[in-house]
Amino acid sequence: MTTFLLLMGLGMVSAFIGTLAGGGGIITLPAMLLVGIPIQVGIATNKFSSGVASFTSILYLLKHKVFSIKGLLAIVLIAFFGGIAGALVTTSVSEQTMNTTALVLLVFALFVTMKNKKWVASVAQETEQKSKYLSKIIPFFIAIYDGGFGPGSSTFGIIHFMREQYSYVKAAQLSRVLNFGSCAGAFIIFYQTGYVEWHYAIALAIGAAIGTQIGMATLPKIPLSVARAMLITIILLLIGQVVVKTF
Repeated sequence: MTTFLLLMGLGMVSAFIGTLAGGGGIITLPAMLLVGIPIQVGIATNKFSSGVASFTSILYLLKHKVFSIKGLLAIVLIAFFGGIAGALVTTSVSEQTMNTTALVLLVFALFVTMKNKKWVASVAQETEQKSKYLSKIIPFFIAIYDGGFGPGSSTFGIIHFMREQYSYVKAAQLSRVLNFGSCAGAFIIFYQTGYVEWHYAIALAIGAAIGTQIGMATLPKIPLSVARAMLITIILLLIGQVVVKTF
């Protein structure tokens, strides 16, 4: 029961932070290792809880009519297949390679975020964007990364959607949709490995679902200067974590 409650609280905090700026994985995975949960079980558990939490985000967006089902479905499908591909890639790519890739991507994300100083509430439009080639291919690669590894994937999603002219709030919301698709696809693969421990997964998922709902309600109230500072802080923490693991 103590471990169940601990994981529930852990899921709540990480999902809340992850909803606002991404990077919830920097809390959950190290904490699970500290309580003695094997890394393979931790990854599979994290994919399940993140997927459940992100699904509640979709329900929140549909309930409040922020996006239409049609607008979200395309992102979910793209991310779903990307998540499957990413989970399969991890079977043939070393952790060292994944860490190095993550480091390069995070440094690039930091550069883009710090360079983009014109954070406004509505960059160009608050409506759903027209489909573009890059707006589909980049989420697919983010989903591959998330399905196979994950650190910073939600942060990459936020940055991508902001580059697509969405406001910070809409970008953060869409990154949760992307996260659901990639986690759902990856979980199918990880489930086959037998690493899913359901008592851990359910505890973390319950907490993550609660944390996500709090985060979604809080998101529109966050000042953009605070949001930008949070995003930069999360990226720096992720870079630090990956550097420690790599070197």
